[in-house]
Amino acid sequence: MIRLWAGLRGWFDAVVLDLARQMRWSFLPPLMVYFAYGASGITSVVGTFFVKDYLDVSAVFLAGLGFWVGLPWALKMPMGHLVDLLWRWKWLLVFFGAGLIAASFAIMYGLATRVDWMPGVMPVTAWFVLASLLSPTGYVLQDAVADALSVEAVPKVDESGHPLEETTVRALHTTMQTLGRVALIGALSAVAALNITLFAGIEDLPDSAKGAVYGRIYLIGLAIPVISVSGVLLAKWQQNRQIAALIRRGQSRTEAEAHFAPEGGETKPNWAYFIGGGLFIAISITLGLSDLPYAQEMIFAGSLAIVLYLMRQLLAVLEPAKARALVGTAIIIFVFRATPLPGAGATWFTIDELDFDPQFLAVLSLITSVLTLVGMFVLRPLMANHTIVYIVVLLSLAAGLLSLPNIGLYYGIQNWTAPLTGGLVDARFIAILDTAMESPLGQVAMIPMLAWIARNAPDNLKATFFAVMASFTNLALSASSLGTKYLNQVFTVTRQVKAPDGSPQVPADYSQLGLLLIVVAVIGTVVPLIVVELVQRSRLRSND
Repeated sequence: MIRLWAGLRGWFDAVVLDLARQMRWSFLPPLMVYFAYGASGITSVVGTFFVKDYLDVSAVFLAGLGFWVGLPWALKMPMGHLVDLLWRWKWLLVFFGAGLIAASFAIMYGLATRVDWMPGVMPVTAWFVLASLLSPTGYVLQDAVADALSVEAVPKVDESGHPLEETTVRALHTTMQTLGRVALIGALSAVAALNITLFAGIEDLPDSAKGAVYGRIYLIGLAIPVISVSGVLLAKWQQNRQIAALIRRGQSRTEAEAHFAPEGGETKPNWAYFIGGGLFIAISITLGLSDLPYAQEMIFAGSLAIVLYLMRQLLAVLEPAKARALVGTAIIIFVFRATPLPGAGATWFTIDELDFDPQFLAVLSLITSVLTLVGMFVLRPLMANHTIVYIVVLLSLAAGLLSLPNIGLYYGIQNWTAPLTGGLVDARFIAILDTAMESPLGQVAMIPMLAWIARNAPDNLKATFFAVMASFTNLALSASSLGTKYLNQVFTVTRQVKAPDGSPQVPADYSQLGLLLIVVAVIGTVVPLIVVELVQRSRLRSND
């Protein structure tokens, strides 16, 4: 027993306490910006019910909108390079992003509370699409700055101004990236807990009163941009204090400020990033406003071509072996993230057929975020001691296994388990159990790649590296949205839509949802494993 207790104490020290010991106050500003992004989850549940109750849109439409919402993240290419160029003034981008986020929440508040003049200016669906696009654009701007701040936050010198050892700096970079994910998931946990309180008793309210609850949540969301702005102001204050301390120790202002400038000197503009970003915007707007068939597919193909071109330029500054390994790793993660999802129909089924109310969905969201947070600590040794390839294979197999409970719920497994267990293992119990097992896996794959970039990318191009690689992997989410749309066109799922007088206008039809869930599970498990095998047999083999 003593040996077991000693082993547990050693494990807890290595997994949790060691991470806390490596925390630095300079890490706090980027963590605040990441926290603000995670806190955006406060509107995830209300958004689902707002769409279901207020908008007459299909699952295919929402999957298509998911494609457009994901595209602004490809703008991290020019944004990341702009951050490197405007290193001393990058905080201004956070202010601009905060304005876009606030505008998005203000629009949704107006829609939820039925502001009279808004439908007269544009249809409610158009307002919703505008709000859906403004918010991610703001988060893209802030995330590009947060990536740069996460590099700047890692100290290069000790309190006396002496350079830190390379091993110490490397460990601090890994800690910073891990804490960034912790801040994001921690925010999701906090707002999920808040949602449980905000949605308490909403199922008993008349429809006219639910809008006020929805509006209050969007109003609370206006605190999110305040958090991110406070983070960059804190970073500026911390840096000024450190510069003043170095000057008091006898360094000149130029020498003191040099500690916070990127190594390699001033970054020279690479116009290819801005030209590529401009082409991306031009292609997206031109095709998006046209009536051409397959406009989304053409935008995706054009965006992917631009990103690949910029990646090729960026990888030229790396050693050939490192460049090939990074390409192989990026391909594996791209395919892993590009696998399709069931779409909105799966959530509609749980609401209409399983009677999952907003408060219970908020409970599931809280379980997801809390256990993801715990899992990131518990799985930290796994991430540190195994390659990204190993992690992706493990996650793919786990995803296939963990899709079984959702498939079982559709086919009524709860009708068999509930009588056998005295009502204990009902639909909600199975949903909670599935969420608890699946939660820790979502954020794991990206952390090793982010730490690799922080360690190996040239110091004066860190933000650009983060941005281009993030654009590539985030385009995978656009590919996932396209795949989701295709599958929803093949397997049609519709929810019940009521007319203003309450009479059914469109009947609910979940008859094809079961096949959709099975196909998604098979694709999500098999395709990443095939790609891993192909990459590992090629010159792009990754051992990191």
